[in-house]
Amino acid sequence: MRAACRSLSRRYSISIPPHPYPQQSAFSTARKKTWFSRATPPVSSSPTATRPRSLHTTPKMSPPSDYQKALSRLSALQSNLAITSLFTAPLPDGTDRNAAAIPEMLFWLSRAGGLSPQAIASSGLKCVHVAGTKGKGSVSAFVGSILAQYSQPEHKVVGVYTSPHLVDQRERISLLSAQGNGLMISEEKFAKYVNLVWDSMTDEAKRQLGSGAKAEEELEGPGTKPFYFRFLTIVALRAFVDEGVRDAVVECGIGGEYDSTNVLPGESVTAAVVTQLGIDHVGMLGDTVEKIAWHKAGIFKRGVKAFTIRHPRETVGEVLRERAREKGAGLVEVSEEEVRGWKGVEGGRLQGPFQKGNMALAVHAAREHLIRTGHKFEGRFGVDGEWGLDDIPEEFVKGLKEASLRGRCEVVRDGKDGTEWLVDGAHTEDSLAGVGEWFASRAGDDGLRVLVFNQQERDPKILLTALLNGAEKEAGGSKQVFTHAFFTRNEELPPKEGEKRDLAVQTKVEETMREYSGAVESRVCDNVQSTIEQVRALAAKARAEGKECRVVATGSFHLVGSVLRSMNE
Repeated sequence: MRAACRSLSRRYSISIPPHPYPQQSAFSTARKKTWFSRATPPVSSSPTATRPRSLHTTPKMSPPSDYQKALSRLSALQSNLAITSLFTAPLPDGTDRNAAAIPEMLFWLSRAGGLSPQAIASSGLKCVHVAGTKGKGSVSAFVGSILAQYSQPEHKVVGVYTSPHLVDQRERISLLSAQGNGLMISEEKFAKYVNLVWDSMTDEAKRQLGSGAKAEEELEGPGTKPFYFRFLTIVALRAFVDEGVRDAVVECGIGGEYDSTNVLPGESVTAAVVTQLGIDHVGMLGDTVEKIAWHKAGIFKRGVKAFTIRHPRETVGEVLRERAREKGAGLVEVSEEEVRGWKGVEGGRLQGPFQKGNMALAVHAAREHLIRTGHKFEGRFGVDGEWGLDDIPEEFVKGLKEASLRGRCEVVRDGKDGTEWLVDGAHTEDSLAGVGEWFASRAGDDGLRVLVFNQQERDPKILLTALLNGAEKEAGGSKQVFTHAFFTRNEELPPKEGEKRDLAVQTKVEETMREYSGAVESRVCDNVQSTIEQVRALAAKARAEGKECRVVATGSFHLVGSVLRSMNE
C-alpha cells in the first residue's frame, strides 16, 4: 500500500504490501501535507456534511481517563472534510482519486489487530449494508430496531453503525437489544475499542519502522492512523467482532463502491439496500443520478439480494440492474404503488410522510436478513412471492415504532420552556422538501411557526426554496406556513470580543425569504445560542397570549447538532 503511507515511507524504511494502484491517491495526498501534524477535529462521518469543529473539550486531568484519551486521539485525526475537499477539481492526468480507497482501507484494517475481511467473516457477523443519498440513516435505524426484537439470549445485542453523530461521537455505534437496553455504545466500551485500535496501529508501525527517541512520539500519533471515518469504521467492526455481535446494520458514509464500509466480505452481508437517490457529493460520485447510482450499487454482493424503491427515471433503474448483473446480486425493486398502498406504521419516533418508503425498505431487508440467518416466519410473511407489507408481524411493527436516530425527523422538547422543536439535518433539495411537508403537516393554523435554518457549503437559496415549496405543497398552496424565520451561523456561542463573523450566507437567504413572503418576520443571527434565546422569548410571548409555538431547525447536521447541544446546556 505505497499510496497509503507514502509520506511516512519517504522518511523511514517500511515494508508495505504491494499497491495495485501505483498512482498516489487523494487520501495519501492529504496525509502527505499533515502526516505528523495535529489536524483539525473531525467534522463528520460523512466527509462533506457540515459538522461542529469541536464536539468535546478534554478537561485537564492527570492522568486522563481512558475515555478522555480516546476523545483526544480522535480529535487529532485527519478530518473527512479535508479529504473530500481534494475532489473539488479533477487530476490533470484523469486519474480516479477513488481508485486506491479500498486497498488502503484493507491496509489499515490489517493493522487493527489482524482485523481482516476473513476474520470478520469467520466471526459469524452478518450485516445489512445500506447505501443511498437520503434516508439511509433512517433505514439503518429501522432495520436495527427490527432485528433487536429477534435478538436471542446467546446473541444479546444488534450492532448498528451510522453517521454522522450530532452531540456525542458514540452515537455512531449502537448496541441494541429486545429489552430496549443500550443504544449508543457505553463510554467504557467506546474508549476500550478506540484505544485498542489506536494502540494496535501504533504497535504495528513500531514493529515495521523500529523506534527511536524522536520517532517514538511520532509513531504513537495520528500520522500512523487513517483519517477519521476510516478509523471509526474499523473501531465499529472491532467492537462488533469482540462483543460477539452476530446481527448488524452498517451504513455507508459516502457512495458505496469505494466507501470504507465496503471492506465487508460477501459472506458477512445478508442484504444490501440502496435508498432514495439524488445529487450529492458530486466531486466524489459524479454529477448525474446515474453516476451516483453506479457508486451506491457498489455494495451489491454475489448471491445476496439488494433492495431499492423503483426509481422514476428508467435510466437509473437500468444502472442498478446492470450493476446487480455484474456483481451477481439479486435486485428487488419495490414499487411506489406497493408503498403508497400500505397504511404504514403510525406513532413511531422517526416521523415524516417520507418515512413510509424507508420503513418499507427496512421491512424487506430485515426479513431477508432474518431468513438468511435461520429464522422461520409463520403464515404469508414467510412465503416469498406471497407476502405483502400488510402481513408484517408484531415484532416488525414494534421495531419500526421504537427506531430512533438523532437529528432525523426528531421531535424534541426544549427543557426550559417545553417548546416543540422538529429537527432534521436535511441538506439536499429533496430532503428539505420533505422536511417542509413534515413541518407543515404538524404546524397547525394558529400560533407561531418558526424556522431556524442554515447551510454554509451549498447554495442556501436553492435549498431554502425547496423547503418552502415542500411546506407550501403540504399546506395546500399557502405561503403562510412560517410566521418567523431565523437564519443563523452554526457556531453555538456568540463571537468573542473583537471577533467578526461573515453573515453573507444568512443575509442571502433572508432576502430569499422576503421575496417569497413579506409576511414572515425574519432575522439574521451569528450564533445558535442567541437564536434559541430569541425563539424562547417569542414562545413565552405566544404562551402569554394563549398560543402555541412550534419550531423546525434544518439545513445541515452541523446546525442541528449545535441546536441540540445548546438546548441541553
